[in-house]
Amino acid sequence: MGKQLRCIILGAAGRDFHDFQTFFRDRSEYEVVAFTAAQIPFIEQRSFPRELAGPLYDSDIPIFLESELPDLIRRLAVDMAFFSYSDLSHLEVMHKASIVQSHGAGFAMLGPHLTQLRSSRPVIAVTAVRTGAGKSPISQALARHLTTAGHRVAVLRHPMPYGNLLKQRVVRYASEADLLTHECTIEEREEYEPYVAAGMAVYAGVDYAAILAEAEKASDVILWDGGNNDYPFVQPDLSIVVLDALRAGHEVAYYPGETNFRAADVLVLNKVSNASVEGLATLRHNVAAFNPRATVIESDLAIALAEGSAIAGKRVVVVEDGPTLTHGGMAYGAGTIAARAAQAQIVEPRAFAVGSIAEAYSNFPHLSAVVPALGYSEAQRADLENTLRASRAEVIIDASPARLDRLMSLPLPIARVSYCFEQRSGPPLFELVDEALHRWNAKPRE
Repeated sequence: MGKQLRCIILGAAGRDFHDFQTFFRDRSEYEVVAFTAAQIPFIEQRSFPRELAGPLYDSDIPIFLESELPDLIRRLAVDMAFFSYSDLSHLEVMHKASIVQSHGAGFAMLGPHLTQLRSSRPVIAVTAVRTGAGKSPISQALARHLTTAGHRVAVLRHPMPYGNLLKQRVVRYASEADLLTHECTIEEREEYEPYVAAGMAVYAGVDYAAILAEAEKASDVILWDGGNNDYPFVQPDLSIVVLDALRAGHEVAYYPGETNFRAADVLVLNKVSNASVEGLATLRHNVAAFNPRATVIESDLAIALAEGSAIAGKRVVVVEDGPTLTHGGMAYGAGTIAARAAQAQIVEPRAFAVGSIAEAYSNFPHLSAVVPALGYSEAQRADLENTLRASRAEVIIDASPARLDRLMSLPLPIARVSYCFEQRSGPPLFELVDEALHRWNAKPRE
């Protein structure tokens, strides 16, 4: 074409920044004139720093709300819009493509060959086909297994850079002090806290080439713990993908979850004990039709209340993982299951919700008897705390890994709910990983 293409990246403070760093940053034939923000609140109030943008950029790159996209295409003379975030239905993605094209610009998505980094260490990736499929418990179980076997494991987490992007270029979280120093949101804590509590370090941030280089210095195995249903930023040597038996059919209906599904080496059909016969039949049919070469295992998430928790017959307010409920589309999670099992009386919290929590019920009408653990800012965290205080419950059930008891001073007792990976059928997952590492000659620490 001969001209520099003016581009806009549609993102959500994760893959968008990675795509820029790996594909656009040093290519003079493209000029990224803006990012747009979706899914994550408040990120449109920032900009992508010039210091991270490279020598082709002499100023910060602005971030706008995605709702402004049609006007931005016109006002910024955009030639191409690149879609760079996850967990949208195929229909929603094509609606966005149609919006872009109806205003004259092209629409594209970058693939793994253009954006994935290569590691000098073997890489095990755990991803999913939807947010809330149960990926994190499997990632954490694998990390414990590998560490117990004597491997030096570096956990790379899909990015959640919701603070100062320059300060979050490369971050290593290894202690509670690190979580406080970096002012982690509730959403970040939900992912980092379990590793930190187990004595493991998690690497995350904005510049994943630099993050990977730091992680490789301290490890002989890289474990990629994915976010939402995005595909890995680092090329995996073993791709483990989690399917949700309670949302059968979603594995071929959401982007880029279907990418993960079709490329997987190991497929984990999770939550099978609570699934319908029809749902399991749909999963197995789709596996046979779209990825018959994959090894298939089935599993559950074992749910447990913390010792000493007394909730039987009590009025309880249930707090569940935020992203699982919002863009993950789930109506309930482990906390609700634990409350029902104990025959607790679940309080309907909508009437007591305030601020951004009340807005969440309006934006996600499928929610009812649960409180989403939203805390992307201090104000949103305060809204969550005030909602719980007003709930008139006797006990708070906390099914968020973020540990609300460490973040808030609440007048009610908190019963923590945990959930862990339990395999039901198929070749043992840990043995599959061990065999893969043996093939790669990854040597345990002497």
